[in-house]
Amino acid sequence: MCEKCGCSGISQADFEKRVTETIEQIRPQLQSHGGDIALVGCEPDKTVKVRLQGACSGCPGAQQTLKLGVEQILREKVPEVKQVEAV
Repeated sequence: MCEKCGCSGISQADFEKRVTETIEQIRPQLQSHGGDIALVGCEPDKTVKVRLQGACSGCPGAQQTLKLGVEQILREKVPEVKQVEAV
């Protein structure tokens, strides 16, 4: 973190690149169960917006997959991630 203002110290472009790379690592796991994930966008406040697709869309466990799977992995690989939201 930046000592001056508390920001993450990385550019938005670098943040988005790291998020995209991590999403690509997560996709095969979801695809193996008939689902998929698409990155919708990254907000300036470091909120990541994704769209769950395929079998994940409308699945009763989708919220759990999002929070305990996708968000947890993203936060491990990209600590600047504030939260992950499904849209």
